[in-house]
Amino acid sequence: MKLSAVVCALVATSAAAFAPSNGMRTSTSLNAVDRRAAFGQIATAAAVVAFVPGAAQADGAVSAATKTKAKIVYGGRIADLKSAVAAGDFDAVAAEKNAFILFNSGAYPTAKDKPSKAKAIEGTNAIFSAVRSKDKGALKAAYDSYVASNSIKALPSLSNSQGQSYGSDFSYLAKTPAAAIYQR
Repeated sequence: MKLSAVVCALVATSAAAFAPSNGMRTSTSLNAVDRRAAFGQIATAAAVVAFVPGAAQADGAVSAATKTKAKIVYGGRIADLKSAVAAGDFDAVAAEKNAFILFNSGAYPTAKDKPSKAKAIEGTNAIFSAVRSKDKGALKAAYDSYVASNSIKALPSLSNSQGQSYGSDFSYLAKTPAAAIYQR
């Protein structure tokens, strides 16, 4: 949209540069100077258009599908920590730090999700505070609170005989316990 408006302005500028100013024919030497000036203006405008920052911007691809993907992929990794939290395995929880970060940013990406994201980040901070202090009880309480407040559920384990849950490696169910491809 921005680019088409700039191109239209560029065409209008070049057309105005070549139009005679007073309706009378001017000498050849003035036309050459006017044309040089017009081509200079066109080249300048083209350079500006080429280097305009933000001419092509990504929208962040925020949709219900991307939120669901974050909840399933990273929420599944967080849910899989349940036995490690119960056993007090602080290293296993620390190894999945990125799952918490990616869950928080992917499940709550928009401005209207800001309060939920802040609460999720607060829960993540509580979990990793307990990991740093090696407090097993605080870790279990913070983890249970985080899982409950963010509606995190473990993915079901499916076998190939139960049906098909995905069709390509680009599916967010690929490489998860819920991945199954039916084959005869």
